[in-house]
Amino acid sequence: MSTDATDLEIGPHDDEPHDDSLGTRLNWLRAAVLGANDGIVSTAGLVVGVAGATTDSQAILVAGVAGLVAGAISMAAGEYVSVSTQRDSEQALLAKERRELAEEPEEELAELADLYVQKGLSNDLALQVAEQLTAHDALGAHAEAELGIDPDALTNPWHAAWASMLAFTAGALLPLLTISLSPAGARVWVTGVSVVLALALTGWASARLGQSPAGRAVLRNVGGGVIAMVVTYGIGALVGGI
Repeated sequence: MSTDATDLEIGPHDDEPHDDSLGTRLNWLRAAVLGANDGIVSTAGLVVGVAGATTDSQAILVAGVAGLVAGAISMAAGEYVSVSTQRDSEQALLAKERRELAEEPEEELAELADLYVQKGLSNDLALQVAEQLTAHDALGAHAEAELGIDPDALTNPWHAAWASMLAFTAGALLPLLTISLSPAGARVWVTGVSVVLALALTGWASARLGQSPAGRAVLRNVGGGVIAMVVTYGIGALVGGI
């Protein structure tokens, strides 16, 4: 059954919101989940490894706290440097685009129209679209079509750094508190079980955010964490026995 285009109500699908910030929010959530996952695995491997070498609760706690602080700062610094580099590159590209729009407006209009022709529009329609978008927001139109950048939504490196630090810390606290508060004879097993459950949760969450099968993501996540703990415990036991 055909539908007259003039009868269509323009707007997003009810079940598919197209908020410009949706992709950004999902990226932040995914980064938070991955940061927490890193905190869980790295700190669990560290404290379990130390527990394999010694039964001294204070030594395990000190190692865990040091690992948490060092890991959180490292994650924050790495995220800040990475996002700052990306932001500098984006700003340089936007500055170049502004200069070209000011110095060569006709060439830029033709270039924008050609991009829409490559996407399947006719020459005339592509030119009309390019003209209207340029009149509305020339830089925004060119940045999106040519560079894949939203000039109004550049990532803040400080926000990224703090988010990464907090996510890592939240994840790292689980194995640190578990191994510190558990009875000496059962601390490794209790920590292992809690870490497996936490990694299953973060694996499921990352799969849901990425709209991929959860089972495979959970198995990969849990498997990696278990291998890390087994290897570090074995190394700790070996070194502690020397």
